[in-house]
Amino acid sequence: MSVVDALQQLLLRAGAGWVLWLLALLSIASVGVMFERALVLRRRGADLKALAEQLDPHLARGDHHRAITLLRASGSVAGNVAAAGLRLAPRGPAAVEHAMNSALALERGQLERGLAFLGTLGNNAPFVGLLGTVIGVVGAFEELGHAAPGHGAGTGVGAASQVASQAVMSSIAEALVATAVGLLVALPAVAAYNFFQRRIAALCAGSEVLSSLVLAYLASAPGASISGDDDHG
Repeated sequence: MSVVDALQQLLLRAGAGWVLWLLALLSIASVGVMFERALVLRRRGADLKALAEQLDPHLARGDHHRAITLLRASGSVAGNVAAAGLRLAPRGPAAVEHAMNSALALERGQLERGLAFLGTLGNNAPFVGLLGTVIGVVGAFEELGHAAPGHGAGTGVGAASQVASQAVMSSIAEALVATAVGLLVALPAVAAYNFFQRRIAALCAGSEVLSSLVLAYLASAPGASISGDDDHG
């Protein structure tokens, strides 16, 4: 038996059913990731305008401890980034800016957790479905080969050919279901991946609102970060 024949027999024995089960499991996993990421991203947002207004008097008084408490209590990406910078306020605006850049990178990494799975699933689920279709087509032509008219004559041969053709068409139609399921699994994953990426970009960009406010106070009154003078109050 050649390698091609061995692979053909392996595919025929395995069938295409396992492909559909695999796609079903991947679909359930993707829904779980979508739901979890949606909750996380919803919690990590905040009303930046209101938060900036609450933060402003603390920064004006140089009360960084209360400012950090307020920012962390928000639980937002922008709040965590600004709080990380304020922790290094005694070291000056340059240190604060580097700390916020580092915190922003960490926040982005946490927000993007699980998105690689959605992106990979969206790109490859159609190919998994296509694999099931190919296996089904191989099985259909295998049936056609077994039903080929090799004996009998007259109307018996024509009837056998017609039955074989109908069986092949039915098998191919069933095989195409795997491709359709693959596309149905991939489309929501791609849509969710793109939506979450845009949401993450918006959250990270929004952190500049509070970061710029913090840097503005520290740059204009560097002494306040150390002594707590009320230069701007």
